[in-house]
Amino acid sequence: MAVPGLSFVCKPHFSLRPPLFHCFRKIRFSSVAAIETLDEPEVFIKDKSSQGSDSSHRNNVSEEDSKLPQWKKLNSQDLGISTTNISKPTRKVLNGLKRKGYEVYLVGGCVRDLILKRTPKDFDIITTAELREVVRAFSRCEIVGRRFPICHVHIGDTIVEVSSFSTSGQKFGRSLNYKLGRPAGCDEKDFIRWRNCLQRDFTINGLMFDPYARIIYDYMGGIEDIRKAKVRTVIPAGTSFQEDCARILRAIRIAARLGFSFSRETAHFIKNLSCSILRLDKSRILMEMNYMLAYGSAEASLRLLWKFGLLEILLPIQAAYFVSNGLRRCDKRSNMLLSLFSNLDRLLAPDRPCHGSLWVGILAFHKALFDKPRDPLVVAAYSLVVHNGGDILEAVNIATRINKSHDTSFRELSEPRNLENQTLINEVMDLAASVKSTLCKMTDEHFVSQAMSAYPQAPFSDLVFIPLALYLKVCKVFECVREGAEKGFVAKQGSRIDYELLALGSLSELRHTFARVVFDTVYPLNRT
Repeated sequence: MAVPGLSFVCKPHFSLRPPLFHCFRKIRFSSVAAIETLDEPEVFIKDKSSQGSDSSHRNNVSEEDSKLPQWKKLNSQDLGISTTNISKPTRKVLNGLKRKGYEVYLVGGCVRDLILKRTPKDFDIITTAELREVVRAFSRCEIVGRRFPICHVHIGDTIVEVSSFSTSGQKFGRSLNYKLGRPAGCDEKDFIRWRNCLQRDFTINGLMFDPYARIIYDYMGGIEDIRKAKVRTVIPAGTSFQEDCARILRAIRIAARLGFSFSRETAHFIKNLSCSILRLDKSRILMEMNYMLAYGSAEASLRLLWKFGLLEILLPIQAAYFVSNGLRRCDKRSNMLLSLFSNLDRLLAPDRPCHGSLWVGILAFHKALFDKPRDPLVVAAYSLVVHNGGDILEAVNIATRINKSHDTSFRELSEPRNLENQTLINEVMDLAASVKSTLCKMTDEHFVSQAMSAYPQAPFSDLVFIPLALYLKVCKVFECVREGAEKGFVAKQGSRIDYELLALGSLSELRHTFARVVFDTVYPLNRT
């Protein structure tokens, strides 16, 4: 077996250049006279009667336009948004509702990501149709959720979420009397849109996009905060986080994924209300942690969790490791744990996530190394056994032929020794037992609560949010090392990752990706 290519191309990162925003104007658009369809390829075809009107608005900004309130209507084309960036299933749902005569908008983070030239994790639609009308519009559609009902529209293997203005207006008891105030001069449709955007968590998620009129509605100052690369709550941060403490974790996730910073007020209340996340259901915490660690921004997420005092609540074992390494809250230095997740991030993206068992497995693997540093060759052989499904002899034969130097900065790696094959096998088996033991400890409330006990003024947390099913899945990934070659298991060949199978938890994809991450960490590509 040949070790698949250990190199990979980093994902491009797009930035929104400030000069782009200097050309923004407050523009009023005429309504589209005919129902338009987002066809293949997706090009907006405007009705002739609206083309001239729209052109006149673009080229001749009237005195009245210059006195529009602070909220903005922006031309999506000026922001470089093309309908080809909207997923096909989403376009089908948009078209289906538009043909029925309903107004449809994209809302939330997908609009933000389209502006930033990033691939959205998913697309959310809101419509003037009632939910029961959405159900009638599609052959495979059902209403889900009791407290906050939405529609799940099935397009092939994809689910598109659709909410209704009528139900979203009833979702919250939030008063509309915040200092923001109702935008001056807005008509009834603007008021309905504004009221919905007011229910959003952050200003950069409070954007609404009409792909047929090519208008982006910005009632909350989201565009300006995108330009400033800031995460800021729509309403006062203290109120927002007390209203829904899950927003604290979402703020971390968004900032990590986009490379944004927080407004001063938002940062203050993230830190001071961090303990409130313990009120969340464990399933919700797991979901938010998975969004942070499985979608290509794990390293940045861990750094922010540490910076704002959340890591010792969520992952005390890893927080104890940071303390022992002398990692300060705003430290730019790295360590082996951060390097492992940095290399995982290079393989993932918002639209190419991994199964949660992979990042849980990496946490357990690293903790085992931290507790007892190992020879780099032992680490290499262990990852190769995981990759090939338990053939330890083959793994040892390959590992002993490695002629690259390892990263000497990691405390978790001991000085290399001239290990005989049987000694190497014995140490691989010992590491496997340590990983198994660590997994058990990570799901033991008593052990977790003791993780920070050695450090002065350490906060107490016995939070265990890893459920039994996920624990068993991680055990399945690694158990081949101790139990030997699995019957019928076929190790992955080549370097290409099947991201659909990786997200579903395919053993071959999980083991392949784990081995790549470990190799690229222990034997960095820039070393000979």
